[in-house]
Amino acid sequence: MTELAKKRPEFRNINALSDLPTYRLPAAGWVSILHRISGLLMFLLMPLIIWLFDNSISSEISFAKFSAAFNVGLGFVPGWFMKLVALALIWAYLHHFIAGMRHLYMDVCHAVSKEFGKSSAIVTLVLSLGLTAVLGAKLFGLY
Repeated sequence: MTELAKKRPEFRNINALSDLPTYRLPAAGWVSILHRISGLLMFLLMPLIIWLFDNSISSEISFAKFSAAFNVGLGFVPGWFMKLVALALIWAYLHHFIAGMRHLYMDVCHAVSKEFGKSSAIVTLVLSLGLTAVLGAKLFGLY
């Protein structure tokens, strides 16, 4: 064997504690992971979503309770925490929707290239975070 072949390092396993924190994930990787997280978040909070929808349309009294849950709180849960949970749901929906549209576009148009993947991932992240910031400002009463 040559001298060069003997000095090559062997990579057998990834050490989660030392290798993963230093690994730089590309933008498309972040979008993929966040797409899965947002789907899981929406699935796990489905009972809250159903409760919010039911209380918002049942009657005027239930809508008043619904509004009070965000202003005063609900039991031992303060109102600002309810707004944060709603903001997380807003982000999860927006990110999941935009990332899903990105994947559908890539599937339909066969737009699979490294450049398009990077640019569309950045657009997905910017759009989902920007729209979440706008709707979050409305949720917290900034406008």
